[in-house]
Amino acid sequence: MQDANHNVTGIDATKLQQVVSLTNDVINSGQYHLNDDFAKNFLYGYDNGPESIFAIQYSINDGTAFGRLSMSTSLNYFGGAPQYGCCAFHIPSQNMVNAFKTDANGLPMFATFNNPGTEMVNPTDFQTNGVDPRLDHTVGVAGHPFKYNAALPYSHSWERTAGVYGGFGTMKELQLATCPCFSKVGPFYGTSVNLDIIRYDDVLLMQAEAQIELNNPGAALPLINQIRTRAANSTALLKDANGNNPSNYRISTYKPGINIPLWDQATARTALQWERRLEFAMESPRFFDLVRWGIAAQTLNAYFAIEKNRHPFLTNAQFTKGKNEYFPIPEQEIQFTNGAYSQNPGY
Repeated sequence: MQDANHNVTGIDATKLQQVVSLTNDVINSGQYHLNDDFAKNFLYGYDNGPESIFAIQYSINDGTAFGRLSMSTSLNYFGGAPQYGCCAFHIPSQNMVNAFKTDANGLPMFATFNNPGTEMVNPTDFQTNGVDPRLDHTVGVAGHPFKYNAALPYSHSWERTAGVYGGFGTMKELQLATCPCFSKVGPFYGTSVNLDIIRYDDVLLMQAEAQIELNNPGAALPLINQIRTRAANSTALLKDANGNNPSNYRISTYKPGINIPLWDQATARTALQWERRLEFAMESPRFFDLVRWGIAAQTLNAYFAIEKNRHPFLTNAQFTKGKNEYFPIPEQEIQFTNGAYSQNPGY
């Protein structure tokens, strides 16, 4: 719950109980389960699979002029790549790449993942650090197979103004140009692969979060560990041309008293927030999660403090608490309602 200035003032326990009940309906229905490989959520041929709960349906070669294609990510393909031509939008940050590092126990490095001087940048960095496998499902890393094609390593030459914006490329939402799902429409690209709005992994983490905020962290532990176990088992399609892992995959479930001291509400909340970041990286929920948790300002300003030294175009970036959680309402819309709408704070 938020006040008029977007401050989180509390959580409605009744609605949390509804979350538990509704997610149990899905979990206990027997209709859904995690895919055995994380990759299947982002590949042609697996639409409407056991993990897909609510998806936008797309098609190709369906008798229409261009097919009912998804064009929502058409600007994210790479201008410098031989199989594409535009435009390298939606770029992963160094901060996000670093978030996939794991410690000696295979767990996230909550406090130290982004320390300056410890960045994963060069190919050797991905071998000397422990890495969550979901990184190579999410980010184009130089020399690593692009979209599970070992013969097509990602290259910095694909990047838009590499010296300014370069380093990594987006990958989850893109498809290979050789895919039967792929189509060029004018200068842009579309695919017939469905866009999942709600997946089973999200349902598991919805319930885990509700249980944590109801102070039942023990009920959240197996749910979060299901997600991490699937991630650990999702390496078969990531091999390079020599059959080797391009990164040093090291990931473990949370084992209280073994690889973490305890599993209380605070620890579980941190783990849950981190798991949502890794599981849905580059899929859009991150900002909205930060706003509803009430930590957008502190998280994003800490991000800018370090990231602006990596990318000068962020030098003046700042998140204003109580304002930037929401966009302004266009003045024209306020006029259309004869003042029924009032402007958001700070604008």
